[in-house]
Amino acid sequence: MKIKALVLAVAVGATLFTGCAKKAEPAAAPKADAAKPAATETKKTDAVATASVVDTNAAFEKALTKDGGKYVIATLKDLTFDKELVVEGSFKTGKKDANGALIKDANGNEQTQRKIGLYTQDDKHNVTGRFTLTAPKLTFNGDFGSLEHGTFKGDLYIAGKNFKLVNQKIDGNVYFLNADAEKTFTIADSKTDSQATVITGKKELKK
Repeated sequence: MKIKALVLAVAVGATLFTGCAKKAEPAAAPKADAAKPAATETKKTDAVATASVVDTNAAFEKALTKDGGKYVIATLKDLTFDKELVVEGSFKTGKKDANGALIKDANGNEQTQRKIGLYTQDDKHNVTGRFTLTAPKLTFNGDFGSLEHGTFKGDLYIAGKNFKLVNQKIDGNVYFLNADAEKTFTIADSKTDSQATVITGKKELKK
């Protein structure tokens, strides 16, 4: 009887020990990966927050207004209009330099821009698709406007300073509405894009 009691005691003790060991395991589990999804989600949110991504005429027109909300207007397909389009407003880009400071202009103001991107790209910024915007007339009224990586069919009118074309085809004429617009206009092609900027028509100051 004493021997049976001893065996039973040993068995119970072993069971308790095993139970304690099992309960302790979860506490040692690593938690380092828990924050990774949140960081990824933040990057996606930041990327979307800088652009109005559109695929309809109505959404594109709304994005052109001063209340459009985003400095970049990006289309996902070809769009055709039978009326004049006007790009209004001035939007801060929120861009930062290598030290994390906001990029500012010569006057110390936060950088602004108004960009129409007629393309899609991959995560390495390689152009993966190009689109065509067609309208009889497209006018940029604000400073630091740009048309990039696609085709615009129609006449482009530039009123603001520091406008640029980036690997963009203009199937029409380019008119500057004042001397400052003409003086500060640039073609700023990226070497990583095989499509060079082309203007098929005239490029002149409108008098």
